[in-house]
Parts: sequence; C-alpha cells; structure tokens
Amino acid sequence: MTLLNINGQEYEVGLGPETPILWVLRDTLGMSGTKFGCGAALCGACTVHVDGEAIRSCSTPISAVESRKITTIEKTTDGSDRVGAAVHAAWMKHDVAQCGYCQSGQIMSATAFLATLSLGALPTSEEIDSAMAGNICRCGTYARIRAAIADAASTLI
Repeated sequence: MTLLNINGQEYEVGLGPETPILWVLRDTLGMSGTKFGCGAALCGACTVHVDGEAIRSCSTPISAVESRKITTIEKTTDGSDRVGAAVHAAWMKHDVAQCGYCQSGQIMSATAFLATLSLGALPTSEEIDSAMAGNICRCGTYARIRAAIADAASTLI
C-alpha cells in the first residue's frame, strides 16, 4: 500500500510503485481534471504540483511522491488558494480557453510559477514564456495565456 497526500487528504492505494500519479488520480480516485495528453511528459496536460513544484504526472511514479504533498487542478478551483483564484479569474477575463484540453496543465504550471514570485514582483514576458515552456496548446492561445498570467500577477501584488 502506498500513502498519498492529495489536495490535503490522505489516500491509501494498493497499486504498484511504478504506477504513474496520473492513473491514480484519474482511474483510482476519479479526479478527472488532470488530463492525459502525450504520456511522455512532453505536452504538460498532466501537470500537477508536488510540494509546490509543477511536475508531469504521466511519467512520475507514485513511489516518487509518497509522503509528499500533491495538488491537482481540483484544489486550485475550490477557492482556498489565493494564487489559484487569481489565475482562474484572469483565465476567464482573457477568455484563454478554446478547446480547453490543455488548460488544467497550463493553469497548474502558471500557479506554480506565480507562487514563486517575490511579493510585489511582476514577471516579464520572457519569464512567463520560460515558466510555461513545455505546456503545449494545440489551439495556440499562448498570447492570451501570457496576458492572463501577467494579469493574475498584478492582482497578487
């Protein structure tokens, strides 16, 4: 049995240690917000936080995250996370989502990035692009994503 802390709750799962976090979230726990994209950690659709750091859940085994705090997109939408709330509001304001498939991964990468900023710091476009590198949007909404992140950062000052 593996003990996982997901969104502040403890879950005991009886799966092999090599099982990717993504499949525990989606198939075992029914948390469908985290998406399967490429399965090779290249697209970012499966991004979650582990101890505040954005990681790809499709290629990270549960053995690597036991006793660590996993946060999923579901937690960023529950109103308890100031950064998550700012990002979600900015996403809506800038009408970021088109097809929406990549958006949970985009939001998780954006919230991890914004959480690392010093209080009062506004990120440059280059810093945003660097933080979001590896998150692919097939619809090409990168300009809206960048604008939303900058907007969210300005509301967090």
